[in-house]
Amino acid sequence: MGLWITSLLPEAFELFLGFILIFTFGMVHGSNDIMIVDKLSKKTNSTFFKTLSTYLMVVTAAILIFYFIPLLALVLFILFSAYHFGEQHWEEVLSNLILPLRKIFFFCYGLLILYLVFLFNVEAVIEIIYEITSLKLNDIYASEVTQILFVILFLITGYAVYKKQIAIKSVLRELFSLLIFGIIFNSSSLIWGFTIYFIFWHSIPSLLDQITFIYGDLKKKSILKYVKAALPYWLVSLVGIAVLFLIFKHEKHFHSLFFAFIAAVTFPHVIVMLRMFSKKRI
Repeated sequence: MGLWITSLLPEAFELFLGFILIFTFGMVHGSNDIMIVDKLSKKTNSTFFKTLSTYLMVVTAAILIFYFIPLLALVLFILFSAYHFGEQHWEEVLSNLILPLRKIFFFCYGLLILYLVFLFNVEAVIEIIYEITSLKLNDIYASEVTQILFVILFLITGYAVYKKQIAIKSVLRELFSLLIFGIIFNSSSLIWGFTIYFIFWHSIPSLLDQITFIYGDLKKKSILKYVKAALPYWLVSLVGIAVLFLIFKHEKHFHSLFFAFIAAVTFPHVIVMLRMFSKKRI
């Protein structure tokens, strides 16, 4: 479907549809952390108020860092997102792998996905970096970084297969997925290619994990309860990005404001999901 849209419809439509999906499924999966925080607070000695306060402080700190030190914020955003993508995608499959290698694999896999996007959209990425940070780059070394990440992942995967800690069929399935990602990223615009991965390989599986963690199953009733409970947080998130845009529209480019808000949600979201996965393993 993604390739069909790319081949038949103009890039402007890809951009429009991409932002629609990001502001719906993508934003819901990242802005509904309060429900998970509430669930976690009941499983630990932390009070809900304490956990919520920490969450809001991280959001505020992310916005301030993006405003005053955008380069640092962008680097942190990429690093946090990379680990989060890898954890969401591989957490269950690599559950038998020793913890240090598992964490390295999560980070390298997520970074590989991002650099595959960058690899096929170097000029667009350099332009967005300039808009966000005012730093003009000539190259982002996407090819070199991608090759290094492939080698690291190959070595860890080879070790896991040798130790029988991962099934061969899982490896073949993920290699096929990477091939699909490469075709999609090469054929699509930057936003549309990233959207296809972010929504269908990351956000929707993450939503299913969250529903299961909160309600214990994926029945229709649980899904409807989740959607109903998530609606206020989603609306608040939409209002938040709208207010951010109205306040800073004359000072910052749209990409700067968009990534600032996404980063503000991503940083605490990564921490919350890390804690959620750790509780699932107990």
